[in-house]
Amino acid sequence: MAAEWLNYHHLLYFHAVAREGSVTAAARKLRLAQPTVSGQVRLLEESLGRRLFDRRGGRMRLTPAGREVFRYADEIVGLGDELLRMVHQPGAMGVRRLVIGVADELPKAVVARVLAPILQIPDGPAVEALDGAVSSLLVELAAHRLDVVLAHGALLPRDVRHLQGHALGATSLTFLVSPLRLPASPASFPACLGAVPVLLPPPGTSLRQSLDAWFERVGVAPRVAAEVADSALLQALARTGAGAVPVASAVAAEVAASHELVPLGQASGVEERYWAFVAERRLAHPGVQLLLESARRLLAAAP
Repeated sequence: MAAEWLNYHHLLYFHAVAREGSVTAAARKLRLAQPTVSGQVRLLEESLGRRLFDRRGGRMRLTPAGREVFRYADEIVGLGDELLRMVHQPGAMGVRRLVIGVADELPKAVVARVLAPILQIPDGPAVEALDGAVSSLLVELAAHRLDVVLAHGALLPRDVRHLQGHALGATSLTFLVSPLRLPASPASFPACLGAVPVLLPPPGTSLRQSLDAWFERVGVAPRVAAEVADSALLQALARTGAGAVPVASAVAAEVAASHELVPLGQASGVEERYWAFVAERRLAHPGVQLLLESARRLLAAAP
């Protein structure tokens, strides 16, 4: 007979088995005995009156009913984790930690400017920023372990559902270079990029694709000295004289000052577009909206 109430532990163990792919792996992660985990999952199936797994060769594959139950369990377990973080966070119960995912290629100077208004709020939320590959961050967001992800581009992986993308705005790109790398007789921009090594994001990223198209359009065949996802590392390499680096024009002046770089010119027609991704959930962090507004103000004023 179908359940009239749900046992949270049943859902928790079911969720762990579905994510890990086997009872053995889930038991190891939960630090419980295998029979305990297996028994709890069977109790959930009995209470729901549905078979949730196909058990073949030690692997646990979700049935169609199991996939639907997992969708709800994923949100419930994510909210449970969020509740525990809030309860155990030092300070006031009303102040929730804001956990932000930052894509590797996103300019850290832009992120710092976006976060500044939140950090200046008296007794505001503590901010935790995690950087990484955008695909991994979106998986964490879908599991409700992040409140928001900042990234380039609006495409979502096919296997990640229930996420919403919000366009924040765009800024042009300015190429910066160390004075050590300035040509003795510099040509006009962008032709001068043919005489200076360039430091670019990796192939396949949306920004790199835009830059490659721009190089072809202006007739420049650059010598690529390094391809790095982390924008902060690209800028640090530029400071050593390794080559010219494209930087968001919105923060080009402060990046130039902090890394002792000088501008070569602005890449006309190339834009760096920013997006924020949030999960569809009932309990959205109040700091997310403030972050979106801060980013839009910054980019609206950008060249």
